[in-house]
Amino acid sequence: MKINNLVDLHCHILPAIDDGSPSLEASLELARQAVADGIHYILATPHHMDRHYLNHAGDVSAAVKAFQVELDANDIPLTIFPGQEVHLNGQLMENVDDLLGIDASRHYLLLELPHEMVPSYLDEMIFQLSCKGITPVIAHPERNAKIIAEPQRLYKLAEDGVLAQVTATSLVGTFGEQVQRTAKEFVKCGLVQVVASDAHTLRNRGFAMTKAYEVLNEMNSKYPERFATNARNLLNGDKIKARRIEVPRKQRKHWLS
Repeated sequence: MKINNLVDLHCHILPAIDDGSPSLEASLELARQAVADGIHYILATPHHMDRHYLNHAGDVSAAVKAFQVELDANDIPLTIFPGQEVHLNGQLMENVDDLLGIDASRHYLLLELPHEMVPSYLDEMIFQLSCKGITPVIAHPERNAKIIAEPQRLYKLAEDGVLAQVTATSLVGTFGEQVQRTAKEFVKCGLVQVVASDAHTLRNRGFAMTKAYEVLNEMNSKYPERFATNARNLLNGDKIKARRIEVPRKQRKHWLS
């Protein structure tokens, strides 16, 4: 199946701002690849407040405006919105005014956990964000080592109203069988609500959105429309339709069919 006008809510497409793209030329090539993959809208989400990058809200907004000018000049039919992939840290609430949401009203925030762990203060941070009317959307939980080992952790977060984003390349198997298995399990259990590319110019970090939607369709013919609608609703700051969640199977080192 082919889906056009896809919304990609996690993409490192801005030039020379993080590890996503080294130059304007590389970013324009990423943009062409996105359009070829059926994407029409991208939320630019450079890393923010991790160990390597600080991308302040105003700087990101300015970079998006400048890049949109280049896209239009090169006749690339892509619309870019400013966002951030905000890394979880203890200073988050002190800097909340410098955070860009998935939507302009910051009802939703793309939140990245450390790759190997789930910090003990995550629950407190989620509560503090909720007091500000912000719902975290956890980026690529299927690639977090602790959540892979203990997938019920994501279920507990979902019970608290937290949303999550699965990576397209995870669903199609680029990150290996274990990550793909975990990604599909989270989709099946209703623990991830949206698929996004997390595209970089790095090797094996392309878009794969059309292929991911094909995987979703193979799993359940209702999934593609649901995930596409969720992406639009998150970008617009609208509520997404609640779905029953299930406890995922515990991971094992060796799986028997």
